[in-house]
Amino acid sequence: MTDSPAVETRHPVIDEAAGFARACTALAAGHGPVAVDVERASGFRYSQRAYLIQVFRRGAGAFLFDPPALGDFAPLQAAIGDAEWVLHAASQDLPSLREAGLEPAAIFDTELAARLLGRERVGLGAVVEEELGIALAKAHSAADWSTRPLPDSWLEYAVLDVLHLVDVRDRLAAALAEQGKTEIAEEEFRAVLERPARPPREDPWRRLSGLHTVRGRRALAVARELWTAREDYAREVDTSPGRLVPDRALVAAVLADPATKQALASVKEFTGRASRSQLDRWWQAIERGRASSELPIERVSGDGPPPPRVWRDRNPAADARLKAAKPAVDAVAAELGMPVENLLTPDSLRRLSWNPPEPLDAASVGAALATLGARRWQIERTAQTIVEAFVDSTQEPPSAPEEAS
Repeated sequence: MTDSPAVETRHPVIDEAAGFARACTALAAGHGPVAVDVERASGFRYSQRAYLIQVFRRGAGAFLFDPPALGDFAPLQAAIGDAEWVLHAASQDLPSLREAGLEPAAIFDTELAARLLGRERVGLGAVVEEELGIALAKAHSAADWSTRPLPDSWLEYAVLDVLHLVDVRDRLAAALAEQGKTEIAEEEFRAVLERPARPPREDPWRRLSGLHTVRGRRALAVARELWTAREDYAREVDTSPGRLVPDRALVAAVLADPATKQALASVKEFTGRASRSQLDRWWQAIERGRASSELPIERVSGDGPPPPRVWRDRNPAADARLKAAKPAVDAVAAELGMPVENLLTPDSLRRLSWNPPEPLDAASVGAALATLGARRWQIERTAQTIVEAFVDSTQEPPSAPEEAS
């Protein structure tokens, strides 16, 4: 029997020290896991910082915290740090929580648990509705949470994101135990928590949408400088880059190849709220690109194997290995009742198929999978299957029996 929360009509945002101290005391005195959620201003702000942190604990209640106003979250960390934190899609929220100085010792990820259980819908609203029969409105999921003051309707939405999460956690934990997946889930939760931050992407400007239409190294240098100028300005004013000048507008400026600043201003497709107010900035970027002695190469090779569609011609043996291993791994996932990508990432299987270890056995395949980031349980359930599939891929298909004359 759980002391299920009752929905209050209003949850004020805690933005001052006295209220924060009272909330931390209450949460420390609560019991059981702690539900935590974060609201950012993605698409509005440059940063991915938390603009609202929601916390619920049985015996304490739900609280909404204003990170920009409070600043130091050490008291909250001390109040709940040793408890299990329940999050939905934890990998999305952990970076923002860590930026605020909040670090869980252990987590339960309700989205990941739902995936491991083979649930067809794993969004928060769908999981809450399936487990508890409660429908959550998602009207404000894409709102600008840096807005102040936050409307009451947004706060009601924010509270509901954590109010039922512990009850959902208990239901999912029971289902995991019933399916014999408790240890699998614990290993996956630990992997999410311990996963290192991704290193900065090399040449991030190549993410420009529409860049494939730009031809020539000099033009690419101009695109690089425009992207960098926009990134610097977006960081300076803490605004999402696309809200200043969209990708398509930057690419349009490159393709137009304007001879003067005035010609740039006359490019109809060069749009965005900062396209004219920061015209000098964009023109200087174009000039830097044209004068640069460091011209980017036109095509960048990835660190992985080529797309599987070309394997048949470029590496027939790898093509045969992948075609044999993929259905075999799919069958293991189906037997476990979970999506195949949660059993083994497609990228890991492709890399292994392209360049298998020698000698080929379960131990060497397992070591290769571990290097690629696979967890112990994944290796135990796939390594031997992959070895057998790779071996089978080298066998000649049996010839059809001759028909009697």
